[in-house]
Amino acid sequence: MAAVRATLPHPLLPTPLWRPQFKPFPSHPRRGVTASAAPSSPSLTASLRLGDVIEAQQFDRQALNEIFEVAGEMESVERGSHGSRSRVLEGYLMATLFYEPSTRTRLSFEAAMRRLGGEVLTTENAREFSSAAKGETLEDTIRTVEGYSDIIVLRHFESGAARRAAATADIPVINAGDGPGQHPTQALLDVYTIKREIGRLDGIKVGLVGDLANGRTVRSLAYLIAKYQNIKIYFVSPDVVKMKDDIKEYLTSQGVEWEESSDLLEVASKCDVIYQTRIQKERFGERIDHYEAARGKYIVDKKVLGVMPKHAVIMHPLPRLDEITVDVDSDPRAAYFRQAKNGLYIRMALLKLLLVGH
Repeated sequence: MAAVRATLPHPLLPTPLWRPQFKPFPSHPRRGVTASAAPSSPSLTASLRLGDVIEAQQFDRQALNEIFEVAGEMESVERGSHGSRSRVLEGYLMATLFYEPSTRTRLSFEAAMRRLGGEVLTTENAREFSSAAKGETLEDTIRTVEGYSDIIVLRHFESGAARRAAATADIPVINAGDGPGQHPTQALLDVYTIKREIGRLDGIKVGLVGDLANGRTVRSLAYLIAKYQNIKIYFVSPDVVKMKDDIKEYLTSQGVEWEESSDLLEVASKCDVIYQTRIQKERFGERIDHYEAARGKYIVDKKVLGVMPKHAVIMHPLPRLDEITVDVDSDPRAAYFRQAKNGLYIRMALLKLLLVGH
C-alpha cells in the first residue's frame, strides 16, 4: 500500500489516492503538482496538504492545532493498543534511516508506527553499517529505500540532508534531525508539551539554555514558538555557543522579543519554561578547549528551582549529562520525561496524517 504524491483529480473520476500535506515547503515545490492541484477534503485544512516534514517554519497555527488535536486522540489509541492493536496503518511500512545515534527519536517513531498497526524497516548507525560506508550517496540510498517503504524517517549528520532527501523521494520524508540544522518533530512535541503543561502558548516567556549554536532542537523550537503571540525568548549560553544570528533575525522579523543573558537565576525567575540543553561535544571537532570552556557553566539545580514560578516547567530534549542535576527529577516542574512521552503521540499523529489523513 504505497503512499503517493497528491495528483490532480480527473473531474469525472473518483479522486485518486493522495496523502495529506502540510504547508508547502518553500525550498522544493511538488514535482508536477501546484498547491492548487491538491484534491480537497472536508476533514482536512489546506495547511495539511504537503508531503514532507523538513523544517519548523513550514507549519502555521492552523496546522499546529490540527496536529495537536490528532496527537490528543493518539493518547487514547496508545492506551487502547494494549488490549486491541490499532489497524490504522496496517499494510504500511516505515523506513528509519539514522546516520547519527538516537534513542528517543528512533524508538518513538518505531513505536508510533507499530502502535498504529504498521511495520518498520530500520537502519541504526547507517553511517557505518549501510552502503554509505562504501561511498553510496544519500540520493541513491533514498531512491533505493523508497522502493521498499511508504515513508522515510531520516536522521543525518549534515545540515540540509533532509531537504536533499525530500527533493529525491516520491514518498514522504520526515526530518528526524539533520546535523546542527533542524529537528522539526522535536519542536512539535516541545510546543505540544508546553501547551499541555502551561495551558497556553500565547503570552509566555521561554528561556533557552545551553548549546544554542549547535542545538538543532532550540533552533526549531525558536522557529515554531514564533507562530504565537506576545512571546519573549531569553538566550542563556556560554559565549562559544551563542544563538546564531539567523535565528535572532528571524525572531525580530516575526515581532518576537528576545534577549541574551548570562544570569540563569534571573531568567528562571521570569520564565514559564526553562528549556535546558546539553553542550554537544560531537559538534566541536578538535576544539576540545571550546567544549571544556562551555560545559558545566549553566546547570539547572535546586537553586534554579527555588526561583522558578510554581507553574513553570523545566524541559530538556535529552539525553542529559550533568546540566540538570538528578535531584531535580522529583520536582513536579521537571517535565522532560513527560516531554519525551509526548514525542510518541506527536509522531503517531504525523504518521497518521501523512499516510492516511485525519
